[in-house]
Amino acid sequence: MTVAAKFEWTPENEALAEMHVAKYPEGKQQSAVMPLLDIAQRQNGGHVTREIMEYIAGYLGMAPIRVEEVATFYTMYNHKPVGKYHVQVCGTTPCWLRGADDVMAACKKHLGINMGQTTADGVFTLGEVECAGACVNAPVVSINDDYYEDLTPETMVALLEKLSKGEDAKPGPQIDRQNSAPFGGPTTLKKASGKGKDA
Repeated sequence: MTVAAKFEWTPENEALAEMHVAKYPEGKQQSAVMPLLDIAQRQNGGHVTREIMEYIAGYLGMAPIRVEEVATFYTMYNHKPVGKYHVQVCGTTPCWLRGADDVMAACKKHLGINMGQTTADGVFTLGEVECAGACVNAPVVSINDDYYEDLTPETMVALLEKLSKGEDAKPGPQIDRQNSAPFGGPTTLKKASGKGKDA
């Protein structure tokens, strides 16, 4: 039987944790629970464990159940190992109306896995996230720390192929759109009025 190594901050992450705790007034350090869970998850290779939640509870002086409530509510915290790329398809109404089901189906077919599973080579884990908060660019998929937007089944597969080859994939809109600007370019304020000193 293998005994899991005891979790404790690396020196670098302890300094980072202290920085986040210091943002809050004395007695309100528990407000740092979310960034600390994120730091711990990264340190642990992509997921948090009960031991980690208990460690953070002790670090912040709060009940372990309160840390677990946060860690199990938000989908950004993983509770089992994930692949190198954690692909999370947003399934909330705007993304669903713009084809999220088709994007998810393309992921399942291309990767040969279902939601919640990891590919045999450990490269991809597939999941669903409720509201990525980027509705204007729906459908949206988050992969690790990046958002990929305005996807179609075809562009999603092309994206997965790039990542599987170790190639860089450009985050953001996958169509000719500047950030969240209207598709096809600006529709208002197309030219300066010529009035005022800043015009």
